[in-house]
Amino acid sequence: MTRPWDTFFKERITRILKEKETVIDIGGGLRVAKDKNNRYDKKRAWALPLLEGVDYKVLDPVPDYNPDIVGDIHNLPFEDDSVDALLCIAVLEHVENPIQAAKEMYRVLKPGGYLFVYVPFLYYYHAEKGYYGDYWRFTKDTLDVLFRDFSEKEIVSVRGALETWVKLGPLGRSAFICGLAHMLDKLTGKIQSAQTSGYNVFLVK
Repeated sequence: MTRPWDTFFKERITRILKEKETVIDIGGGLRVAKDKNNRYDKKRAWALPLLEGVDYKVLDPVPDYNPDIVGDIHNLPFEDDSVDALLCIAVLEHVENPIQAAKEMYRVLKPGGYLFVYVPFLYYYHAEKGYYGDYWRFTKDTLDVLFRDFSEKEIVSVRGALETWVKLGPLGRSAFICGLAHMLDKLTGKIQSAQTSGYNVFLVK
């Protein structure tokens, strides 16, 4: 069952990789580069052909997982207005100052540059000892403040209220139960609830 937030993710990532020449993946959250990341997601393999025509680089704060660039999101190692596109997927909850991080991403993007972000709201604790902590959760109101300077902004909830509740519990790994909760979200209108797992965000500077 294809979820609307997954469709949004694939369509916006495809747009970025087709329309922009240089893409910096902060934290490697796209999870398609086995050799420069600590995680790989085979379900994202659809993006691999699109990367062939793009200067795609992973930026990480530590060298441990062989990123292309070692750098801090609070002080990105790029000139003002110099980057075509940025990906920041499941990163901002792990940084000490997400407001400064958002300002930095805006600063380095070219006018008309693209930024794709995923942030959690109702989501379990997921720090990784020795690599990153888990500090923040984000409402839609927070996103409006963080990214107020961007000229365009699209925000899509990831999961409705019931599926979010199931995902947090012991049955959250069951595709059948999650699918049932998703159908109930649609039937009851809870798919539009602000009680969501998180948000996919597409922005244009």
